[in-house]
Amino acid sequence: MKKYRWLPAMVAALLLTACAPKITPETELTQESDSTEEVETTIIPNKQINDNYYKTLIPYKESASRGLVVSNIYTKYDMKEAELGLMRISQNKFDTENYFFQEGQYLSEDTLKNWLARPNQTKDEGPENQGLNPSSIDEATGQEMDPTIKATEAPVYLAHIVEQNYLTKTDNNKVKLSGISIGLALNSVYYYQKEKYGEFYEKKIPDNELEKEGKKIAQEVINRLRARSELADVPIVIALFKQEERNSIVPGTYFAYNSVDANQSALGDWEDVHEKYVKFPMSTPDDVTREMNTKFLNFKQDVDKYFSNFTSVFATGFYQDNEIQKLDIEIPIQFYGTAEITGFTQYLSGLMLTHLPQDLLITISITSVNGPEVLIKKEPNEKEPIIHIYE
Repeated sequence: MKKYRWLPAMVAALLLTACAPKITPETELTQESDSTEEVETTIIPNKQINDNYYKTLIPYKESASRGLVVSNIYTKYDMKEAELGLMRISQNKFDTENYFFQEGQYLSEDTLKNWLARPNQTKDEGPENQGLNPSSIDEATGQEMDPTIKATEAPVYLAHIVEQNYLTKTDNNKVKLSGISIGLALNSVYYYQKEKYGEFYEKKIPDNELEKEGKKIAQEVINRLRARSELADVPIVIALFKQEERNSIVPGTYFAYNSVDANQSALGDWEDVHEKYVKFPMSTPDDVTREMNTKFLNFKQDVDKYFSNFTSVFATGFYQDNEIQKLDIEIPIQFYGTAEITGFTQYLSGLMLTHLPQDLLITISITSVNGPEVLIKKEPNEKEPIIHIYE
């Protein structure tokens, strides 16, 4: 058995996200408000986890529309991925060295509620307040469509809009808005009721239809942002996110993105995003996932030998361009004696190095009825993992 590092709880949180942080002098700047003449003091933190993460300004500003994500995104997995995935895509346009991250400050909760509605359901009139989803009014009769017809001809495509702001430092010791990223979370399944308080039905939305409607909505969103004087000359990235169905145990992913430079509105050719999450073990793996599935099954088989009272051992793999990037393993346990957990943790760490790829980011989370028990993390190509046992 190899020798492992046992870390106190205070530093564990930092090590969960990445390797050693970059440390630079803390910088105090000012940030001008777009709506008033107010000038706010903001601080650039002196630590950056690594080049894959943006620095965030202090004090941290939450998005005005933050509460909407809970009601509009179906699963906790999609909530997280809609934000993190957009941040990954944004790095194609806004690098982490020169840009600072801030949650969206320009789309208010009222604006988003109107944009996410159907045109016949918005409270206000005008292009800025029209719903981006299809109208549910039958043009021939002027009446509300039957729910079954609505599900086929006018489903709700757009579930949520994620806004992220990217700022840069100027020569006069200020920060300014230098980029905006917009994520359009789209429904892969439309849920509806035939009668009030009745049973829910579902209608899957074909991928080609979702892509077509998503790109149409994206252009309209760009036009509306450009109509605002404060956003007329800001580069914008916009991306399409396919939300998974309600009972999914893996996140959805972005499948396409586009961008416009300052003072431009017309979207050009779209870039495909090749990302996906898969659950292991798989009963019918494809050519891309077969090797990893076999390795995980061997790992799982040896885990099962240690104790007979496991409920399950499963993992989520994240793939980019058909290459696995990380593997998150979850092991719920029924025992929670200190000696048992310590011995089991050492055993798992050895299995990780024996069965799983060395060049992969791997985390193993052990939980019991008492909550988190152990976290094991191994960075790519590291010879030994970092282990934290919760007290």
